[in-house]
Amino acid sequence: MHFPVSGVDCPLWLPPLVAFVISLFTSMGGVSGAFLLLPFQMSFLGFTSPAVSPTNLVFNIVAIPAGVWRYIREGRMVWPLTWVVVAGTLPGVIAGGFIRLKWLPDPGPFKVFVGCVLLYIGARLFWDLVAQRRKARAAQREKSPLLEGQPAAFVVEACRLSWRRLSFTFAGQDYACSTPGIFGLSLAVGMVGGVYGIGGGAIVAPFFVAVFGLPVHAVAGAALMGTFVTSIVGVAFYQAIAPWYAGQMAVAPDWLLGALFGLGGVAGMYCGARLQRLVKPSWLKLMLGIILLVVAVKYVGGYLLN
Repeated sequence: MHFPVSGVDCPLWLPPLVAFVISLFTSMGGVSGAFLLLPFQMSFLGFTSPAVSPTNLVFNIVAIPAGVWRYIREGRMVWPLTWVVVAGTLPGVIAGGFIRLKWLPDPGPFKVFVGCVLLYIGARLFWDLVAQRRKARAAQREKSPLLEGQPAAFVVEACRLSWRRLSFTFAGQDYACSTPGIFGLSLAVGMVGGVYGIGGGAIVAPFFVAVFGLPVHAVAGAALMGTFVTSIVGVAFYQAIAPWYAGQMAVAPDWLLGALFGLGGVAGMYCGARLQRLVKPSWLKLMLGIILLVVAVKYVGGYLLN
């Protein structure tokens, strides 16, 4: 099938299948999977124009609600964290869109940017894994309420939010972090996500775990919800600004291709959210870290060797 907006030619079943496989695993860590779909579109489908970024965001809009609904239903949505993330990423994603169009329209430098982002995320995940293995307390978390099949304890409780501090209880343990710190991180992540076309969840979720020490099983829903809201704003921005670039380069999203990816993502995210409690946090981090580093090395190394 030919997609006229992006110029892509591929079987109709391929985008949903790829999106399902990717989302099934990445949604367990609070990531939509868009960060891996973009390299797939550029490397395998040949979609390298700036329009690939908003097309990725269309995937988020279609796919994420299924996973978010599952987290809400199971009581694993940290709403105060979600709203702080949204407040920070919204202005950031618009700024990122301008950066993408002004300074990174060419596929070569953009791939280097993508590779550097993925390299950093993967390195943070591996660093967090090493640090956790040195702590007896972290090892204990792997064995208790989260993975012992006790659904009653696997919920978010006692959420509190002030301009200085955000706190909640999950699986019998208390967690807290700085509200300004979360907001500042979300603003920076929104800019990167606007450039990349991922909404920011792929970056913010590992930061919550590695920097702020929050549990991956609890922050996944908040990261996905934040990604969903900012993706809507990002798509609207690219669509609105497209007429100014008519005849120069493709900027508006390929809605059909993005929707097909999204349909596969709906099933993948729902299944991933349902299966998440059966997977250890360390396994999720290891899996995501390996994938990220492989793609990052391919992009950065490929550009430098050319």
